[in-house]
Amino acid sequence: MNSVFVLLGTLVFFGLAYKVYGHFLNRLYRIHPNNKTPAHTKYDGVDFVPAKNWLVLFGHHFSSICGAGPIVGPVLAVAYWGWGPSFVWILLGSVFMGAVADYSSLVLSMRHEGQSISEIAKPEISPTARLLFSWFIWLALILIIAVFSIFAAKTFVEEPSSIAPSMGLIPVAVLTGFLLYRTRLSAVWPTLLGLGLLVFLMGFGQKFPAGFSDTAVLSAENIWIVILLIYCLAASTAPVNLLLQPRDYLASYLLFFTIGIGIVSIFVMRLPMDTTVYHAWDPSALWPGSGPLCPLLFVTNASGAISGFHSLVSSGTTCKQIASETHTCRIGYGGMLTEGLVGVMVVVCAAAGLSQTELASTLKTAGPIAAFSKGYGNLSSFMLGGYGKAFSVLALNAFILTTLDTATRIARYLTSELFHIRNKYTATLMVVIASALLAMTGQWNRIWPAFGSANQLIGGLSLLVASCWLANRSYPARTTLIPACFMLVTTISAFVWQILASLKKEPHPDFLIAGIAGVLIILALIVFREAAETLRRQNRNVKPAS
Repeated sequence: MNSVFVLLGTLVFFGLAYKVYGHFLNRLYRIHPNNKTPAHTKYDGVDFVPAKNWLVLFGHHFSSICGAGPIVGPVLAVAYWGWGPSFVWILLGSVFMGAVADYSSLVLSMRHEGQSISEIAKPEISPTARLLFSWFIWLALILIIAVFSIFAAKTFVEEPSSIAPSMGLIPVAVLTGFLLYRTRLSAVWPTLLGLGLLVFLMGFGQKFPAGFSDTAVLSAENIWIVILLIYCLAASTAPVNLLLQPRDYLASYLLFFTIGIGIVSIFVMRLPMDTTVYHAWDPSALWPGSGPLCPLLFVTNASGAISGFHSLVSSGTTCKQIASETHTCRIGYGGMLTEGLVGVMVVVCAAAGLSQTELASTLKTAGPIAAFSKGYGNLSSFMLGGYGKAFSVLALNAFILTTLDTATRIARYLTSELFHIRNKYTATLMVVIASALLAMTGQWNRIWPAFGSANQLIGGLSLLVASCWLANRSYPARTTLIPACFMLVTTISAFVWQILASLKKEPHPDFLIAGIAGVLIILALIVFREAAETLRRQNRNVKPAS
């Protein structure tokens, strides 16, 4: 099949889904422009600040949710099972699961004065569900911050030309935010100035790459991890309109430019999908650790279809900045569909930008990010020449950095809720120290195989909370309950597979991974039991319609 037909089918399907299913969700949740959002009712000038317009907030939201997940997952899935299963899962998962979870989490948090999705579980399900859900999310966020800081540090070490634009974006964003919020200028001039400075920094980085060398105490990678976590400490406590909003707003242009070039390249190059549509049900003989298509496809190809981290962003930072309920569909539902489009573009880069032999060799020697960069560079060579690979690395780093400090801010909120710590600096310092210890000891390598399942489990549990919220108000809950049950079944099945695989690992069983998977299974079953009791209770109380 030609890659053009894959892209056209995606655009048509997502366009119809946004128009039909997105507006159906607006009716289901009774969205009304007169409802005041927490950004107005709880305005504090730090966390609760209404975005100047919905495009600014869309830029922050999309930049935050679109991390390395929609890059790594689709590349691995194409290599393991073929591009067909990955493509179908991205389409269906984005429309009926991921976008629904993001949208629902955003609405619920707005209706609960900006509380996180885990806090909402207390009144809607039970205090037990809230406590277990909160602890799991907090631990998952520590892992996310540690892993993403390592990803960013590795990029800075391997591509020093990306340091200047990535780190230079911080003061540029502060200047742009000042011009947007403190002057009477329209958004056009600050935006043009910020983008112009970003272009200058990109050229400066190419001309004068910088970096660190290994020292007797710390490697260059660990030096960058320390710097990035110090940045997270400062960024997650600063007012959102000072750095977070303008930084993500500017970074979104870089990300959208990357997507735009990718789409245009697909239409112009018209490359065939060289890798096979379907490889095998269980390709573990060729790819050790891959496992059966079901359930592992649904946790390997994660963020491009559904992601629990998206629910945390929706109910953590986005809900505190949205100025009107009418923007919910554009940001919550539309943001996930845009990430699904990124996932499809990555599938094309892996299946059309690379031959099957190139994909396998690059993946085994350099990893999935290098495979995507190489495929994107081949695909966009007619526009970017030999700079396509470097440009994709820079754009990916913008994804990672945005997700990194957003996760830190959300973890600060959750730390305050869990430990009743009012001082935001103390709460953030706890998160940063825990993440640093994990990142710099290397233990994340052993925990990472369970991360995909844990991330999807958060998405399923978020949908379960939304189902109880709807049922408690006598609204139809099937829209969220069906995908919630699907994700819970697939993630628990994936955890069971990981337990068995870890115990059979040679030469020594990996009891750490098996233990983590076992704990998360217990957590999921307890929360599911609590939610099922809530749903049964509400079902008994619902009177049949006349």
